[in-house]
Amino acid sequence: MKKLAIIIQARMGSTRLPNKVLAEIEGKPMLWHTINRLKFSKTSPDIIIATTDAEKDKKIVELAKNLNLQYFAGSIHDVLDRYYQTALHFNIEIIARITSDCPLIDPYVFDKVVKEFLNGNYDYICNTNPPTFPDGLDVEIFTFEALEKAWKEARLASEREHVTVYIYKNPNLFQLGNVSNDIDYSYLRWTVDEKEDLKFVREIYKHLYQQKKIFLMDDILKLLKEKPRLMEINSKFSRNEGYIKSLQKDRIVK
Repeated sequence: MKKLAIIIQARMGSTRLPNKVLAEIEGKPMLWHTINRLKFSKTSPDIIIATTDAEKDKKIVELAKNLNLQYFAGSIHDVLDRYYQTALHFNIEIIARITSDCPLIDPYVFDKVVKEFLNGNYDYICNTNPPTFPDGLDVEIFTFEALEKAWKEARLASEREHVTVYIYKNPNLFQLGNVSNDIDYSYLRWTVDEKEDLKFVREIYKHLYQQKKIFLMDDILKLLKEKPRLMEINSKFSRNEGYIKSLQKDRIVK
């Protein structure tokens, strides 16, 4: 089988919530939780951290070293280039893209997307187009060839910053796929971009982490059914705000 690896993009310089990737949740950095949850994947892929060469991101490099994970430090703003150089450096043939602001990522959902990719003839597959899983359980899988084509041809700032935009914007060039959930939970916000998101995630961990070190989507849904007011903590934010802002100031950069 071709070499598959998870590449997690992580940097300290988030504009909306700086240093969020190392924010503490139940005594561990948020990035640690994202990594730890993915280790429960049955596909057992390598996990690689793609950070930047900025001085402040050396803390992320130190975390990767402490966890015995491979890492690559690349471009701050051209995240597409960072992914491409990371995949090229480690000779990755199939890339699973996860962002570091997803400390509730579900390894079983991850495996479901991987399985669909491997059983099909896809260049790219995700579970977000259209979204039916909670925001924060996002998984994208794509070939190195698709990544390389995007790296060579993407010209817009939004396409360089958000890695896979060029791919899913061009269904005539790539074989695309999507994995849907039976029930549409896309209205639920489990990602961390704002301080309210972090408060919400900390509440989820406070209720579930000590009972079950690897709680899953269904466990969180059950908790939210029992305590629906938790959803009010960060319900005012919409999905994909970062990408929408990128489009508003888009420009040709390459």
